[in-house]
Amino acid sequence: MSEENKQPEAAKAQEMPKEHKFLVGEKLGMTQVFGEDGTLKGVTVIKAGPCKVAYTRTAEKDGYSAVCLGFGEKKEKNATRQEKKLAAKLAVSPLRHLREFRVENLSGAEAGQVAGVERFVAGDYVDLQGISKGKGFAGGMKRHNFKGQPASHGACDRERAPGSLGSRRSLGRVMPGQRMAGHLGNEKVSVQKMKVIKVIPEENLILINGGVPGPVGSIVCIRNTNKRIPKPSASQPKKKGAKTDKKKK
Repeated sequence: MSEENKQPEAAKAQEMPKEHKFLVGEKLGMTQVFGEDGTLKGVTVIKAGPCKVAYTRTAEKDGYSAVCLGFGEKKEKNATRQEKKLAAKLAVSPLRHLREFRVENLSGAEAGQVAGVERFVAGDYVDLQGISKGKGFAGGMKRHNFKGQPASHGACDRERAPGSLGSRRSLGRVMPGQRMAGHLGNEKVSVQKMKVIKVIPEENLILINGGVPGPVGSIVCIRNTNKRIPKPSASQPKKKGAKTDKKKK
């Protein structure tokens, strides 16, 4: 085997330190699994990784510390010149999706390393970010949960109307940010402190308890939560001595 063919294998063998708990994945859909206590849980299945560390940002050079992960591949004819240069530097096919994750300390992360789903275990809590489903133009009731107007006392076709916009007050115009009918969805949405139910390293799958924003096939960013993690409740044994003393009295 030539030295050129050995280089990609050596790069694959290097793994990003597991203390960096973040990944990029693809949403595959939802299903149901039984927990250890027998409860049925609805989970979102995400194919996370293996991701390639495309490059790193340092505070000395770039002003902030970050790690960029690449997920998926694309044909070379569809890649830009910058993407081809990056792929040639890493000795891989052009990466389809690139996402940066801010970190306080790089601590061993380098370009060319691989990040797998093994960095997460069942019981971890993660934050997820994705693009919500685009639903086109929607009215006020569907977009902002307006209750509508009465359908009686002379009202005609006003059941789903938004009502007055308050355009006569103050400056005499509709102010920016007024809740009205408009484009619904296709926005960046984050959900926090979601529990990892199961991890399947052989298939690069991670099962998240609950729903995750975005349609099937959309890209999801996963990282360790920055919220307070609930402590497991320890079951305390009941005191039998108190009841026996009362009976004796």
